[in-house]
Amino acid sequence: MDRAAYLAFDRFPSAKGAATHIAQMADALFEHYGGGRLIVAGAPELPAWQREQNVEIHRARMSGATPLARALSYANFAAQVLARKPPEVVHYRDIWSGIAVERACPPATRRVFEVNGLPSIEWAERYPALADSTLAKLRALEAQQLAAADRIIVPAATIAHNLARWNVELPPLTVVPNGADLPELPSGPPPLATPYILYFGALQAWQGVADAIAAMAMLADLRGLMLVIASSSPERHAEALQNTAQRLGVAGRILWLYELPRPQLVRWIAGARCSVAPFTQCARNLLQGFAPLKVLESLAAGVPVVASDLPAVREIVRHGEHGLLVRPERPGELARALRTLLDDAARRDRLGCAARQHVADNFSWRLSRARLSEAYRALHVVKPAQLAEFKR
Repeated sequence: MDRAAYLAFDRFPSAKGAATHIAQMADALFEHYGGGRLIVAGAPELPAWQREQNVEIHRARMSGATPLARALSYANFAAQVLARKPPEVVHYRDIWSGIAVERACPPATRRVFEVNGLPSIEWAERYPALADSTLAKLRALEAQQLAAADRIIVPAATIAHNLARWNVELPPLTVVPNGADLPELPSGPPPLATPYILYFGALQAWQGVADAIAAMAMLADLRGLMLVIASSSPERHAEALQNTAQRLGVAGRILWLYELPRPQLVRWIAGARCSVAPFTQCARNLLQGFAPLKVLESLAAGVPVVASDLPAVREIVRHGEHGLLVRPERPGELARALRTLLDDAARRDRLGCAARQHVADNFSWRLSRARLSEAYRALHVVKPAQLAEFKR
């Protein structure tokens, strides 16, 4: 049988940061175990099955009118793929993949649950109409998956701290931070002739993009300054934010880009005066936690970040050393911090150089993958027979 499988209820590949994370984590798994199967969500433009060297990629064709129906459709697909050849080790990053593991894998299969997000928290933010009873069922399923894992992986200490508050006896837990490779900085002029601030990533409400737009309205005297929003999601997801920009009178000072290929995105990051990550103080960001890949990728390019002063951000950015931290959901403070960087090229350069070195020393993907390999080695301290006995 294949020794390993990696499962993720995410479209792969895609322009989203989750796809970057999946690629690194799955590569580390398959390098450690000599290949295996990658089971992910599909899309019409992607093949349902393909092989890349020693890795089989299986993509679910999901059905269902609701997010829950689509998640369960993916779980059914993943269980069918796993059941054909149950692996020795399965690494999964969501509870829907965990359902598939529970259905299809024998007790001796080692289970690595990578907790990036919890539906009982994130879905409550995204779908306010969800019934309390549904959220309670999601939370019970999460607790079950946490307890059933042999090891938990989290990308941030903040998430680990928040999981400790659950009334669940957790298995061993390893923090494997998100990483970033130092990009080769492009030569030539920036992609935009006028100075610009950059936001890149998804457009959910918890990202705080509306606060970046509001801050632009307070920088109206800086003529020629643009806010570039490089969305990892399709244009249809931007309608509400575009309406906000129109209402605030800054629609003409915002350039919208969608699902940029990685090389193009790197050019836009490197050419920015600074980037902005104005996360809100919602349950998803505070009670769950997160690991902001966009912040790391900006710092890796030598571009200082103005970000919300939240615990997950403080794990990466030291205020005044790699960027500036401001209180969340305060567009006025965000605008003032942006202005201080826009007015001081020497400070931007100093912060940018320190930021790039900070990532090289502490947040490279090489370091993250090495830590993940250590977690895999720890799984095999317990023999399969012992593990099966322990799980009875």
